[in-house]
Amino acid sequence: MAQTAAASKTVKFIITRQDNPESKAYTEEFEVPYRPGMNVISALMEIQRNPKNAQGQTTSPVCWDSNCLEEVCGACSMVINGKPRQACAALIDKLEQPIRIQPMKTFPVVRDLVIDRSRMFSALKRVKAWIPIDGTYDLGPGPRMAEKKRQWAYELSKCMTCGVCLEACPNVNEKTDFIGPAAISQVRLFNAHPTGELNKEERLEALMQDGGIEGCGNSQNCVRSCPKGIPLTTSIAEMNKETTKHLFKRWLSV
Repeated sequence: MAQTAAASKTVKFIITRQDNPESKAYTEEFEVPYRPGMNVISALMEIQRNPKNAQGQTTSPVCWDSNCLEEVCGACSMVINGKPRQACAALIDKLEQPIRIQPMKTFPVVRDLVIDRSRMFSALKRVKAWIPIDGTYDLGPGPRMAEKKRQWAYELSKCMTCGVCLEACPNVNEKTDFIGPAAISQVRLFNAHPTGELNKEERLEALMQDGGIEGCGNSQNCVRSCPKGIPLTTSIAEMNKETTKHLFKRWLSV
């Protein structure tokens, strides 16, 4: 009897769609057969398999990004019931219906729920969020990181560039060039690395430019929304301190 009841149950979705970057957004309703344990991604897959809206009309399949389905890649970020989050971790049983799905507004829409996250990746390039290497040959073991430092640095390394913190931040929008909390936190991570520290001042200089750390309004939305629980506000506070110290050091050396 329980299986029969589950088979007859449906889940209602109201999805914001957009055919291309220049077209106007619109909403379309869908009803998907319920299955125990399903998440938003499995529901979108069902719509893709059978692209008919709630009125029974055949429509184009909904487009979205996903990859790992384990809340690791960050690709399936979207706004679900008003909250930016990962669709793979959004369980249907824990969501209020009808489930409203929208693309993140901080980034340009490519189509439907697919967004262009170039803004975030450009910010990471701007602060050189990587460890430089000297060639591709074996250089032997690198310098060791102190265990106390490694523990908090590991928490920062969990960032999956999902863009949720930028979507939640009121200071990241089309009217500003603020790089956002993710890039600031990555500066802290790579400046803590024994090899990455070689480019420490260069990264701090990047944070001190227009659109850098001064753009943070300390709303703390980022740390509340981060799906990995990364201490973003702690990183921002630390980088505020480091850029201030760097500024005074630069003045005194003139």
